[in-house]
Amino acid sequence: MNNQDIKILLVDDEPDILEIVGYNLSQEGYKVSTASNGVEGVKKAKKEKPHLIILDVMMPEMDGIEACEQIRKAPDLKNTIITFLTARGEDYSQVAGFDAGADDYITKPIKPKLLLSKVKALLRRLKAEDGNATIVKVGKLTINKEEYKIILEGKEILLPKKEFELLSLLASKPGKVFKRENILERIWGNEVVVGGRTIDVHIRKIRDKIGDKSIKTIKGVGYKFIE
Repeated sequence: MNNQDIKILLVDDEPDILEIVGYNLSQEGYKVSTASNGVEGVKKAKKEKPHLIILDVMMPEMDGIEACEQIRKAPDLKNTIITFLTARGEDYSQVAGFDAGADDYITKPIKPKLLLSKVKALLRRLKAEDGNATIVKVGKLTINKEEYKIILEGKEILLPKKEFELLSLLASKPGKVFKRENILERIWGNEVVVGGRTIDVHIRKIRDKIGDKSIKTIKGVGYKFIE
């Protein structure tokens, strides 16, 4: 997929951010649209179906957390990549963002080159998804990578994109220990700077949904999936 085919929606109530970030993304060839608040962002997301949404947290009318939740409820947007771009760097804000269904979290201020690097890393998975229509079955768990579905004991479980990819990775080789650095590179990309806490938050959410016994921590080194 070429940059010219990729649609990015930028949602922020700061005109300078819309102008500067939008300009840099456009220079890379991306199709960029903007919205100045959460309500407008949700409407544009449903209409335009972007591949990536860059979403501010603190906005009028509807904040980014609620907007992310509304976007994730739309069936056509379940595979859309969502990253928050905000000045708030507190742990609770990041956890709230991941709980709402975000895939990543970028803290302002950020240099244009670094932002573009992060965007490219997030979009790399679009190419990886092309032609990847496999179904993985591990015990009572079925993972449909094409439809982004998780079936456990006959019941469908909804997972945000990043949680789905993390579970798919661990379940692809049951019993294998995936080290933290390997997980970060495979799921977030080596150009995206995230910490071990990010993995822990996602693992906790997955455990809450599929059961504590399915994923084990290996002495703080990494994780493995157990049938």
